[in-house]
Amino acid sequence: MSRFEGGRNLTHQVTYQLGAAIVRGQYGVNEPLPTEAELCEQFDISRSVIREAVKMLTAKGLISSRPRQGIRVQPNNRWNMFDEDVLEWTLSSRPSLDLLREFTELRHGIEPEAALLAARKQNREAIAGIEQALARMDAAERGNDDPLEADIAFHTAILLASENRFFIQLRSFIQTALRVSIASTNQLKGVEVASESDHRAVYEAIAAGDSERANKTMCDLLDEALSLINSSLEMRRTP
Repeated sequence: MSRFEGGRNLTHQVTYQLGAAIVRGQYGVNEPLPTEAELCEQFDISRSVIREAVKMLTAKGLISSRPRQGIRVQPNNRWNMFDEDVLEWTLSSRPSLDLLREFTELRHGIEPEAALLAARKQNREAIAGIEQALARMDAAERGNDDPLEADIAFHTAILLASENRFFIQLRSFIQTALRVSIASTNQLKGVEVASESDHRAVYEAIAAGDSERANKTMCDLLDEALSLINSSLEMRRTP
């Protein structure tokens, strides 16, 4: 009998365990994974389940499976970082400052433009959603809401208000990464709660329809986070 029980189906459970092990570095890059037979024995599961798990991990870019070469781990620059599982495994196992910097650089390319579009589109219902998230941040400063969830709600509400379907599709990805990123940058800053007033400046520019100011104030928020990360990296690299 399989040792897996309940929750996710067997394929997803095997995929999750193998994927997390690969990201943790349990298997070296370009090194072979155990054979199908060995994995069947390790997980006490059928060959068909193992094959499906291998297909899923291949689609995520973590492994390659070729005749006469077996199953091999791919370099991390081939991993699909937009896959929520891969992102979660990576952030949970080794949320390095280098990775946080790359993620913040990506946000810099997305969120200021989303803020600009939100100011330009003036979807009042969506802007009200940003205001509600800001109210949660204010409550969090007084200990009446979860500061991390309120901060995440603010940033994802702006993606929604952009009315850009591609930005909106990034919500889940952004939410997953922000759970680690915000906590890390707040720690570097020496605070437990993000500044509601800094975020209010972004909201006010969007609500006023001032697209240039919305873009700039969001840039300022992200510049501060990027500066903290870069300073910490420099300190760690200085002998």
